[in-house]
Amino acid sequence: MSQDIDVLVLGGAGVDTIVYVPELPLPYADSYMIDSGIRTRAGQTGDFVALGLSALGMRTHHLDMLGDDPAGDLVRALHRDRGIALTAVPQPAGTKRAVNLVSPDGRRLSLYDTSRSHPDDRLPEPTVRALAEASRHVHVSITQPCAHALPVLRESGVGLSTDLHNWDGENPYHEAFAYTADVVFLSTTALSDPERTMRRIVERGRAEAVVATAGAEGAYLLTDGELTHIPAVTPPGPVVDSNGAGDAFAAGFLFGRLNGEAPHRCALYGAAAGAYACTVPSTQAGAIGRDALLAAVAEPAQGVPRP
Repeated sequence: MSQDIDVLVLGGAGVDTIVYVPELPLPYADSYMIDSGIRTRAGQTGDFVALGLSALGMRTHHLDMLGDDPAGDLVRALHRDRGIALTAVPQPAGTKRAVNLVSPDGRRLSLYDTSRSHPDDRLPEPTVRALAEASRHVHVSITQPCAHALPVLRESGVGLSTDLHNWDGENPYHEAFAYTADVVFLSTTALSDPERTMRRIVERGRAEAVVATAGAEGAYLLTDGELTHIPAVTPPGPVVDSNGAGDAFAAGFLFGRLNGEAPHRCALYGAAAGAYACTVPSTQAGAIGRDALLAAVAEPAQGVPRP
C-alpha cells in the first residue's frame, strides 16, 4: 500500500478554555476579575502534535472521536484552516474539553472534563488499520479510546510513538502505551527517579528511544543503553505559557527521526520546537516552521530564531 501519510496522530483532539490567573496555586476568593479575558480555542495534545508536524512539512493525518457540538466545530475548523487531514469518528458524549489556568510565569494547571469519554469508546478497527498501513509512523495519545487500538497498530508493523505526559511510573493505565511504542516521551514532573523509569520502559517494552522532558532543565534521552542530557534551548522571546511544549518537542523529535537523523539530533530538534512553543500564548495555536527549526539546531547557542 502506498504510504502517503508521514505521521498518523491518534487521539488527543479537543478544546481548552484558557484563564490567565494572577498566581498558581490560586488562593481561595469569592471571585477574580480576569482582565485578559476567558477564551476557548481548539487544541489539545493530539491537535498540537499534528499542528507541529504539519508546520514542519510532514504529511499529517489526525484520527479521533469528536462530538457534534460547538467544541467539535472548533477542532474541525483548526484542521481545515491549517490544512491537516482529519478523520472524525462521532462521539455521542461530546468533544473533549479542559480548562487551563495559566500563571504569569507560564505554568499551567489543567482541569479535564472526563465526562466526554467512556471506557467502551472505540475507534473503528478497519479505519485504524487502513490509516496505519498508509502511514510511515503513528503517534498515539494516551486518551480514550486509543488504548484499544494498540494491538491493531502493532499488527500493522508501523513505527509507534506515545507521550505519557506526567506519568508517575506506577499507574497501570499508561503501561500498555509505554511498553508498545518504539519511541516514548514523558515528563519528569511526577517521577522520583526518572532514569529508573526510563530504563524500565526499555527493559519491559520495545522502545528504541525514551525521552523525559524536564522543562527549563532540558530533557534526558535514553537510547542504546546510554542516558544523555539534552540542554534546553533559549526561547526566542518571553516565556508566556508552557502549554503544548511537550507536544512540540514530540513533533520536532519525530520530524528528525523520519528524516533519518540520529536520536541525539532528534532531541535537539525537539528542544528547539519546545522552546518556541513556550513563547506562544495559550489562546493561540502556533508551531515552529521547518526553516526556523533547522536554523535553531544549526546555531544552538543563538536559541530559536524569532519568527
